[in-house]
Amino acid sequence: MLIHTVQSGETVYSIATRYGVSPARLMSDNGVGEDGALAVGQALAVLFPRVVHAVTEGDTLSSVARAYGISLRQLYRNNYYLGGRDAVYPGNALVISYVGQPIGDIVTNGYAYPHIRRPTLQAALPYMTCLTPFTYGVTAAGGLLPLQDGLLLSDAAAMGVTPLMHLSSITEDGSFSNARSTLILTNPALQDPLIDQIIATVQEKGYRGVDVDFEFVPPAEREAYAAFVNRLRERLAPLRLPVIVALAPKTFAGQKGLLYEAHDYALLGAAADFVLLMTYEWGYTYGPPMAVSPLPQVRAVLDYAVTEIPPAKIFLGMPNYGYDWPLPFRQGVTAARSISNGTAVRLAIDHGAEIRYDETAQSPYFHYTDRDGTAHEVWFEDVRSTAAKLRLVSEYGFRGAGYWNLMRPFPQGWVTLNALFNVR
Repeated sequence: MLIHTVQSGETVYSIATRYGVSPARLMSDNGVGEDGALAVGQALAVLFPRVVHAVTEGDTLSSVARAYGISLRQLYRNNYYLGGRDAVYPGNALVISYVGQPIGDIVTNGYAYPHIRRPTLQAALPYMTCLTPFTYGVTAAGGLLPLQDGLLLSDAAAMGVTPLMHLSSITEDGSFSNARSTLILTNPALQDPLIDQIIATVQEKGYRGVDVDFEFVPPAEREAYAAFVNRLRERLAPLRLPVIVALAPKTFAGQKGLLYEAHDYALLGAAADFVLLMTYEWGYTYGPPMAVSPLPQVRAVLDYAVTEIPPAKIFLGMPNYGYDWPLPFRQGVTAARSISNGTAVRLAIDHGAEIRYDETAQSPYFHYTDRDGTAHEVWFEDVRSTAAKLRLVSEYGFRGAGYWNLMRPFPQGWVTLNALFNVR
């Protein structure tokens, strides 16, 4: 894979001609719109096919995969334009393999709400080892708050993706509540009935593990949280189902703040089979404009995490979104708009903004002025920032990456993942 930064005057066709690749595939792999418009400074992933199959009458994706000795999912991953759908026609070109070797294997997990657009989900699923529907919560009585996850589970099953059940301290209104987590953590008598419901749900719906995400847990419940995770793990162990726990991005053990103090890396790392480091949200809705996942801050979390948790148990958190801040930023007043990475690029195109790249944060950004005369600052993810973070998985020897979340299309992110790793 080569990364090309768009210069003034360049077009999809001039770039494709320069590298000898298909313009249509270059557009598809990078989410370029039908009008072919590009922004100056926009980064494009350029992939070079090694073996290409020309579809003839009677071919199916399964028959082509068998003929070349590759998995059907790999065929989907090599051809993002299929969108995870089994539909090919004579004259289509299917990439069987690309020039270049992946740097290793990776386990991936993606989170999705039940209301995800089905084409978005189907396009992302071939790149996922696991899918985690978001989320089962806790009721005011300490029971399991249900989730309408049927369509997510059926699509995951059709693609051979492993489903994981997500348990959080989210209430009926969709917000995290430490009152709900406290109810469970401080009442041992409620824990086994809740775990019984979890096990029943797992067995009924075919989940293959449980992902726990209790946030804003009071510091006094630090040990109780780890004890609950360990109790859940012990109950699931006979079923050979792992427990994953999400961890706030800490850089040292005694880090203060309600988000961090009860997330004890040593205790939770020992209690769970795996952990997800939520290495994003430095740039967030009510904070000042900055990268969502700046590399120096991410590295600081990873450097601490590996002192407490074996790297093979760790999933690196990967953001799939950006933010658009109106300027000037005023603390407590300004609220950024969460946007997809594709929307960010389109904003730059529509407003004639040049995309720049912060080499320290390893993240793209730009400024524009809207039609009302308000200035804006936008930070988002692209092939460069995605590749920089994914390479950390190999560098640190982590098990894999967890994507928050799959709700927005990000073709460039998926082809980058496919170029760098063999997805297990």
